[in-house]
Amino acid sequence: MPREIPRANRVAEQVQRTLAEMLRRDVRDPRLKPVTITHVKMSPDLSHAWVYFELLTGDAHDPLQREILDEAAGYLRGPLGRALRLRIAPHIHFQPDEQLERGHRLDDLITRAVREDAARHTDDPPGDEEPK
Repeated sequence: MPREIPRANRVAEQVQRTLAEMLRRDVRDPRLKPVTITHVKMSPDLSHAWVYFELLTGDAHDPLQREILDEAAGYLRGPLGRALRLRIAPHIHFQPDEQLERGHRLDDLITRAVREDAARHTDDPPGDEEPK
């Protein structure tokens, strides 16, 4: 398991807060839908930031949204480095957060299974349980 780097974790949290504010305030592309930054991973030398996002509309794999964010990454790099007072501003890489999508799919599967199980057992009279 890779060793945790406390400074990289602290900087990742700062990048998440600062970048979320910058996206809301500075990126004025009307095609960009509301976006949530779910988490950020920094390289150990702080030169790269992988920014995981989710669109509030739900489709994080929309190619237009990804293209807008990738274009904005170049413009946001300098102001982000200055805002965090980093010697080298990190390269920003936007990635859709697939963990959230996986969690939503799993939640839907569980809900459907519980619903189907409840529908299947409504015909059983109470007290007719099979002995174990």
